[in-house]
Amino acid sequence: MSIPRTPVFSSSIASIGYSPESTLDVELMRGGVYRYFDVPKDVYDALIRAESIGAYFNRCVRPYYQHARVKEADFMQLQR
Repeated sequence: MSIPRTPVFSSSIASIGYSPESTLDVELMRGGVYRYFDVPKDVYDALIRAESIGAYFNRCVRPYYQHARVKEADFMQLQR
């Protein structure tokens, strides 16, 4: 499943994408894309509106939602 991501202004997060299936993709500045599952739309909306996207992500997303790193090969296939 390909989830388009939008660049964000953050020192720790490069881009964020969200799908109607409640899946959140987060690309970190230090490298790597992580997929978070069953993230409610209101959490995504608050994330992209947060004054500090990285702080909100670390406080309200990372500890609470199951996630998996998107492997480089999988990521390249998603981009096609």
